[in-house]
Amino acid sequence: MRREEVILKSPEEIEAMRRSCLVVAEVLRVLKENVFPGSSTMDLERIAEEETKKRKARPAFKGYRGYPYCLCTSVNSEVVHGMPGEKKVLKEGDIISIDFGALLNGFYGDAAVTVPVGAVSEDAVRLIEVTAASLEEAINAAKENKHLSDISYAVQSYVEGRGLSVVREFVGHGIGRELHEGPQVPNFGLPGRGIKLKAGMVLAIEPMINIGGSAVKVLDDGWTAVTADGGLSAHFEHTVAITHNGPYVLSRI
Repeated sequence: MRREEVILKSPEEIEAMRRSCLVVAEVLRVLKENVFPGSSTMDLERIAEEETKKRKARPAFKGYRGYPYCLCTSVNSEVVHGMPGEKKVLKEGDIISIDFGALLNGFYGDAAVTVPVGAVSEDAVRLIEVTAASLEEAINAAKENKHLSDISYAVQSYVEGRGLSVVREFVGHGIGRELHEGPQVPNFGLPGRGIKLKAGMVLAIEPMINIGGSAVKVLDDGWTAVTADGGLSAHFEHTVAITHNGPYVLSRI
């Protein structure tokens, strides 16, 4: 991702983003209810498109840099940018990361969750729990006058302290009137470095965590990133505003 400008948002703009993020949160909630053995990732894609239209919003990803779908649906060893397909049928024991964004009234929202399909292994449960908790650690670090790398360090230290690994090729980002704005938000790094966080910044914070090694590769479709060792991967994301009163999670219902 290229280096984009950091654009501060007014309180009114943050509330407008809250509305777009609520669309994202509501659609993800519906999608989670439709994850079960026998459903296909294309079934989820159709639901997402229908639910987005109901809310008078537009899918953020469809057509973005040529991406053809509303959702990224990444199953098991797929890290991010997995594409929905009729033949990608979920089975008991899978895990699926669902990444979704919406555009409403000129502002974007973005979030992701990883969902177990039926009963899953203890390793999969631990991966999901650690990844979700690392996002909460990052959110807690997203405070005015702290450094950007404090967010990064919060993820890395939490995850690696529990024996899992942090993907380095893909990072979080600023968000607003554009889906990707500055700054980039890595999930690794030393604390106390980079720009200082200011009220009005809005960040899409998104840990991508592997149960094995951190290395990934992109498949021939040009989009789907998978773990190099075939191990499971999980992904959680929230859109978070930096405010004078602490982090404001816009994509949380």
